[in-house]
Parts: sequence; structure tokens; C-alpha cells
Amino acid sequence: MAAGEVCVDASLVLKLVLNEPDSELAEALFAGWREEGVRMIAPVFCPVEVDSVIRRKSSTGDPARRLSPEQAELAFQAVQAVPLRVVEEPLQRRRAWELARLLEVPVVYDTHYLALAELRGCEFWTADEKLYRTAKEKLNYVRLLAEFEPRKRSRRSRKDV
Repeated sequence: MAAGEVCVDASLVLKLVLNEPDSELAEALFAGWREEGVRMIAPVFCPVEVDSVIRRKSSTGDPARRLSPEQAELAFQAVQAVPLRVVEEPLQRRRAWELARLLEVPVVYDTHYLALAELRGCEFWTADEKLYRTAKEKLNYVRLLAEFEPRKRSRRSRKDV
């Protein structure tokens, strides 16, 4: 697998801009990639998917858990600062279709992420446990945020220097 880039899905990107379970884990993962110079890629529709989720969280659902207009605006602004490169590979659509059949899933949104990662020879990272469970047995490049273990940094004291 290529070490210079990783494919990420909307569920993972959203963990960076919304206060959700595992958001701190996502921040640690992204910080590590930033330090290592790893580039994050996603299919061209990913920003629209992310924006749609933010908008939906501000307009529907349990009023106690709904994002206020101000929170939604802050999340929208924050997500635009995430260094995500959108990419489309020539065979991506065909491979996404094949992966949907292989994994027996009814839609191809998620398989576009999988196809992109496969065609680019990189890992695919998600926070979507259902997608992970569906794909992990057949695709060895799929990773789940909840299984990420941040490296512990050792701090050296002045005496150690």
C-alpha cells in the first residue's frame, strides 16, 4: 500500500468538525498523517456528502441533539480547511460497481471510496463500522477509526538531553 496517501470517507472527515464519539481519535489520526506528510484523498462527491450531513444535522432530528445554525456554520467553515484532495480515477466507476456486487451492497456510494483506494494502492479509512464489517474480510486495505491506536509520544526531560 502506498504510504504517501490515504483515502478517507465522509464519516471520518465529519469526526474532525463535529463533536462526536471518536472525534479525538480522528484528530490524532489526522495529526499523525500531517506530521508524516500523508495526503488525504476522496472521491469528488465527498465534500457534497459532508456538507449534506452538516446541513441535515442542523435541520432535522432530535432538537436536543440538533446543530444550531451557528454550530452548522462553524462546522461548514472548519471542513473547508481540512486538506482533502478530491480525485477521480478513470476506472473508478466500473470498479465501484464491481465492488458493490462483490460486497453485496445495494448502493455504490461507499464502494466508490473503496475503488479509489484500491486503484491508488492506498489504505481506506472510515468511521463507519457497518461499512468496515461489510468490507474487511474481502478487502485488506480497509481500516476502521475505532481500531486506531495513537502513538504515545515520550517526552524527554532536560536531564535526558
